[in-house]
This record gives sequence, structure tokens and C-alpha cells, in this order.
Amino acid sequence: MYDVRIPVLIIGGGPVGLATALFSGRRGVRTMLLEKRDSTSTLPRAPGLQARTMELFRAAGLGPDIRALEMGDSHAYFEGGIIKVHTFADIDNAELLESPSLDGPTVSPERVMGCGQDRYEKVLVAKAREAGTDIRFGTRLISFEQDADGVTAVAEEDGGKRFTIRADYMVGADGAGSLTREALGVPRNGRGTVFNALSIYFRAPELEVLLKDRKFILCYASASGTLMGLSRLHGCDPWLAAPIYFPEKGEKPEDYTDERCIDIVRKSAGKDIDVEIMDKVPWRGAQLVSDTFRVGRVFLAGDAAHVHPPAGGFGANTGIHDAHNLSWKLAAVLDGWGTDALLDTYDAERRPLGKAMSEQALVRNRIRHGYATDQDKEDFVDDVVITLGYRYRSSSVVAPAGAKVLSPDLELTGEPGTRAPHLWLRRGEETISTIDLFWDSYVLLTGPDGGHWAEAATKVAEKLGIPLRTHVIGAGAELRPTDREFTDVYGVGPAGAVLVRPDAFVGWRSAESSDDPTAVLSDAIARVAGHVPATV
Repeated sequence: MYDVRIPVLIIGGGPVGLATALFSGRRGVRTMLLEKRDSTSTLPRAPGLQARTMELFRAAGLGPDIRALEMGDSHAYFEGGIIKVHTFADIDNAELLESPSLDGPTVSPERVMGCGQDRYEKVLVAKAREAGTDIRFGTRLISFEQDADGVTAVAEEDGGKRFTIRADYMVGADGAGSLTREALGVPRNGRGTVFNALSIYFRAPELEVLLKDRKFILCYASASGTLMGLSRLHGCDPWLAAPIYFPEKGEKPEDYTDERCIDIVRKSAGKDIDVEIMDKVPWRGAQLVSDTFRVGRVFLAGDAAHVHPPAGGFGANTGIHDAHNLSWKLAAVLDGWGTDALLDTYDAERRPLGKAMSEQALVRNRIRHGYATDQDKEDFVDDVVITLGYRYRSSSVVAPAGAKVLSPDLELTGEPGTRAPHLWLRRGEETISTIDLFWDSYVLLTGPDGGHWAEAATKVAEKLGIPLRTHVIGAGAELRPTDREFTDVYGVGPAGAVLVRPDAFVGWRSAESSDDPTAVLSDAIARVAGHVPATV
């Protein structure tokens, strides 16, 4: 009846769809991915990989493969911040617009990295295929329908051949114009189009001389009559510039001939340099968030779920984080221990974050374009909070209600709903991060006197059929801190315990011991895993 049967069907082969396939495959879930393009991206889009994104690749076992794509040490460019000039020849007089905090040795075991998706998508494809994903380029989704037991989709190859797919679940990672979202009838809310821009990929060897090796994430130049941003993160072959154009003034992408683009680059440079245009891609800076990220057995991720201006570089990174949050929950359900309630937490956790991040992108956009209000400046939250310090509030987190998704300051203290703090540990002769402990199971971490918690957790997890490992951290234990004390960093006493989810987010914490740890953990583990509280 069906040509293909697969647990998870993924629509879209950009960074988000490929990450969903990779993370799922590394957890033993078979997936099929359909991408209408005939290959991965050929353009160096989305060139900044956040520390949290690198943590996810590290956990999936391909951190070194992605890091190997870095051209030199790209970290210095992030430290250069966002700057503005009249022309690039005026680089000595650059105005600093933003100097974001992005990582740090006590914050993450990883650092931000500059790399265009034209390079890292190839690695994601190779590693996803190694993990068993059936990736089909030149294949587009025609239609789909779902019932109580699964999703039936019709796809078409470039040659016109159609085939049917039956999947337990489907993930729409098919971009801002998502056919998946439109077919589901999911509305979006937000500011809509904020501006229109044209990405110009070009070669200009003399530009490097003009810039005098100045390090920056992005440099805006205003001399051409339109604000043009120049990206530095992916190198200069080709350069990427993005002038803004105004449809309300009758301007359209077709008006930007190669000659006009060369003129814009030269005026922005402040010198009659040689310029060769490689490609031009029009796009919209918009802010829209879907009203739900889940409809039955179909989920939305990445730009299909939320779009916002690129200020901050949150787009592809946030989508990859969507993919990670969803993939472990789908794997849990398909493995038999997860519940439908656990799947509901994908929307409960990722949609508020998508909205908050999109608002922060708008704040940055107004600051960079010169019309920020005092309120915008007050609302500005540092990048490291947005990328590493966000908070989840859902039924899978045992914590009081009311905390904001984004706090003004970075607070990674072991509080439930936040990413577990990074702490360097010694395991035998090996040095690892606490972040390296989290991937395919729940993990209970205890202080040196917390053995009673570990014993109870093992008993509860076995009863519920939930994968769980326990670790005691302290001097003389299997895991020994090297720079800071576990109890100080995680906010517990020597007899306390912290339950961490497979995605490295804290689900529950007890600062001290308990007279009945089994009863306490029966409730906590069941809640964090999406089960009804159980009694052992």
C-alpha cells in the first residue's frame, strides 16, 4: 500500500532538517529526509555557530568534524563585535554598535565558530547517512494527511516519479514558506516584514587591504545610500554583503543588476576597487512565529516555525536547537518509554523561546539601523543569555511557574529549566565536561554524600522503564571536579541531587537529602519523563 514505511519523515534539507535527521539517527531512529534542491547549499549562509550549537554537535559525536571546517581561529572575529562606518576605507573610525558576550571557559566547553552552511551541511549529510538516514535530494513533498496512527505523504522526484510514504511522525523543517505549515493551516503572528535585503556574494581582493585586518562579526557602511552590512565570519572568498532595498519605493530585486551591485560595493568601500559578483539572493527580514509548533503527529521546526531578522545570528542556531529538543523526545516515544505528553513539551518549551528570540532580533535590528528607542536599549539581552541562558517551563520541568524565558543576566546555577552548568571533571586520566554526560538518557548527579539518591533513582527508573545513569561528583569519586566545586556550581549540598534530561537541561533538583528519596524521585522522574507520577 505504501512505497516507504519510516518512523520519522523530515521535510527540508537545510541545517534544521539535517540536524533533526542526524540527532534522530544517532539515537537509533530511522528517518527519511526530502529536499527539493538537488544538493546542499552552495552559498555561505548562516555563518555563525553558537557555543550551544557546538555543544549539540559535540554530544552527537561530530564536534571535531565541524570544528575542522574552521578557517584559522574565527573566534577573534566574534570578539570584534558589530561595527558601523561611512565607508570601509574609514575602518579606523568605526563606531562599535554591539560587543556581545558569546561564550567563556566557565560557561561552555565549546566556543563560537565561523563557518558557512555550505560547508557544515555537507558534514551533516554524511554523518546523518552514516546514522541510517535516507536523504533524497531533488524530491519534494506534494501532499500529506494524518490520522490517529501516523502520517501518509506523497512525494515527487525531479523526474516526475511519485511515491507514498507512511511515517509515525513528520517534521516540517521546510523554511519560512513552509508547505507543511500552510497545509496544516497554522497561522503566524508577529511584525511581518521588517525590511527587504539582497545578499550579494562577491570577490574583491582589495577590500581586505582596506579593512586592515580589522576583526568584526558584521560591519555596516552607509555611503552607498542604503545601509550595507558586510559579514566577516566565513572568510572573504566570496565576501557577503547585504544592502537593503525598499519595495514601497518601487524597488525590486531585478533592479539590482551586477553593475548596480558593483557600484554599491565600490561606494561602500570608498574606493574604485575591482569587484566580481558571484551570486545575488533576495530575502526578507521578517518576524513571525507560528501559533503552535505541533499539530497531531506533525511538528514544525526552524524557519517553518519562527522567522526573524538575522541580527544576532539566531536563525539557523535556534532551528538546530529545535531539532535537538524534538529529536530526543521522538526517540523516547518510539523507544517505548516516552509519552504523548512529553511530545507536547516541544511546543511548550520551544515556542515561547522562538518568540523571545525573535523579539531580541528585532531589538538588535533597530539598534543597528539607528532607530532604537530607550525601551529597546532597556530590553536588550546579551547574546550569551539568549543562546545559552534561556529557560524552559513545561510539564517536563519540576520548578515554580513564572520565571521569564530570558533573564537579564546569565544564570546557569543548576536551576530546573536551565541548561546544566558546565564543569570540568576528571574521569580516570580523562578530562571531560559535565555537558559530555548528557545524550541518550536521564542523568542523576549527586554530591559526595548523595548515594541514597542514586540508589533510589536506579530503582525508580527501572520500574518506569526509563533510561537513567547516576554519577557521584566529588573528591575521591568517579568524577572529580578540577576547577570548581560541584556543589557550588549546581546549587546543592553534599547530600543533594540534580536530575538532568537527555538534552542537558535540568528537570529537577533537591539541595539536600530526603527521608524518603524513593517517593520523591518517583514523582520527579515520572513528571520529567512525561509519565503520571508513579509509586515504587
